[in-house]
Amino acid sequence: MLDLFSSYQIKGLDLKNRVVMPPMCQYSVTKKDGVANDWHHTHYVSRAIGGTGLIIVEMTDVEPDGRITDYDLGLWSDEQIAPLAKIVEDVHHYGSKIGIQIAHAGRKAEDANPPVAPSPIAFDEGWKTPRELTTEEVKGMVEKFRLAARRAVQAGFDTIELHGAHGYLIHQFQSPLTNKRTDEYGQDRNKFAVEVIRAVKSEMPESMPLIMRISGTEFVEGGYRIEDSIEFSKAYKAAGVDMIHVSAGGEGQITAAGRPGTHVAYQVPLARAIKQNVDIPVIAVGRLDDAALANAVIGNEDADLVAVGRAMLKNPYWTLNAAEQLRKEIELPEQYKMGFRLK
Repeated sequence: MLDLFSSYQIKGLDLKNRVVMPPMCQYSVTKKDGVANDWHHTHYVSRAIGGTGLIIVEMTDVEPDGRITDYDLGLWSDEQIAPLAKIVEDVHHYGSKIGIQIAHAGRKAEDANPPVAPSPIAFDEGWKTPRELTTEEVKGMVEKFRLAARRAVQAGFDTIELHGAHGYLIHQFQSPLTNKRTDEYGQDRNKFAVEVIRAVKSEMPESMPLIMRISGTEFVEGGYRIEDSIEFSKAYKAAGVDMIHVSAGGEGQITAAGRPGTHVAYQVPLARAIKQNVDIPVIAVGRLDDAALANAVIGNEDADLVAVGRAMLKNPYWTLNAAEQLRKEIELPEQYKMGFRLK
């Protein structure tokens, strides 16, 4: 029987358990230069000490104007590699694996003036109206993703995740709400994501898996549904994606007709649908903070990995605590052994 503490392998990525720390922006860059600092080092390494199988570094952007805020991480410069490489080295020292999420905020880049997007449609009232990217600029954006992936490989990350969810640039090209283009990138809304996937894969070793985070449904009138995300996920898989991280929402205002549930595990059915219909490994996320619940998601084979977000912000040792609660064997830091009872 599989459980949360079963090992897992995908391509050359070997994980000691099924627990993932998903990307969560820290907005903690101090010099606005996109360079990781002591906060980021402490934040990620502490989760490795806490037993997490896979840590995914927060949304890290391919150009300065691609950041949500000027306090976000970047991978547009070689100067940003070394501090990330140090985080990778120390996370590995404590037995965890680590990936990085590469992204561009598009029209949700709050400090860009103006932000850019597939079409000149503001996210909401009070938000800046973005400038529409030209066709050549879109092609140039693909190149920026490729170069960011090259730097991620140089930093030593074990996997790369592309952010295609939550209303950021890749999602904006995919959504009928935000992509009103008449060129090739509007005629085929999959095209931008597929080109980014292929470009990023060209920089990755064959043994390194590529993860794509998607919104399984947009929860908004006129947006796409799970049936649509199943279809574009098939295109992503064909382009080279090895695993899909299934979240939801992010575009436009959430309407009463499509409002998501507030119950725990409300996004798990989306992950299950992608796993079964696309025939691809998936990460489930969304209110999976209870160890028994997270364990059931794996045991019921609804997902291959489980991402625990806000609970891991609250408790860097969530994974160790989950092992204690579930009475599972796990390698403990020698210094902490007196504090846990696993049998």
